[in-house]
Amino acid sequence: MLHAAALLTGEPTGDTEAAERLLTAALARTYARWDRLRGEDPYDHTRRTLAALFAHRGHRYRHPRGGTLARLTPQERLVLVLRLYEGVAEEQTAAALGLPAERVRAICTRAVTAMRSAAPRRGATGTPPSTGTPRSAGTPPSTGTSPSAGTPSSTDRPAATDAAGTGAAAGTGSGAGTGSGPGTGSGPGTGSGPGSGAEAGAGVAP
Repeated sequence: MLHAAALLTGEPTGDTEAAERLLTAALARTYARWDRLRGEDPYDHTRRTLAALFAHRGHRYRHPRGGTLARLTPQERLVLVLRLYEGVAEEQTAAALGLPAERVRAICTRAVTAMRSAAPRRGATGTPPSTGTPRSAGTPPSTGTSPSAGTPSSTDRPAATDAAGTGAAAGTGSGAGTGSGPGTGSGPGTGSGPGSGAEAGAGVAP
């Protein structure tokens, strides 16, 4: 409950003097009514008392000192703590604060929006780009360099098929003596790399 009180007063962790005074007053009132709680949860009673005290003294906390919710108004802090931190239902929060449920919902939405706009954006460092299909082994990575003159890109070149085998669209020839992609090769082997049949018998352009 001290953390909840610190969120209300807008104090940073480790410097919660005002929050401690507020919580002590709430606990003292709960203790004074202990014999009259009659099965009521002491935590819930203390939380309601804490909210009521803060609402009554909210003008004292208009200038918070750098806490997590420091950018919010006292009313926004109170609604946000009750609704999201303590998990109190919207109707119960409205009843505790003497506000319509629609008003509580609007305050909570405004407070959440303000906190999200103040949150630091995650940088792209360390995040791999979305590339879709991973590269095949042996295919050089895309460096952003335009393809050489006269060589169509892999996205514009369909796969070529002949009687000896099937050529891949990225320029890999399979079968004996045939590679896909423009250009010529010499000697037996399999064509590799975009746009040329390396060591292939004869390159077949699509």
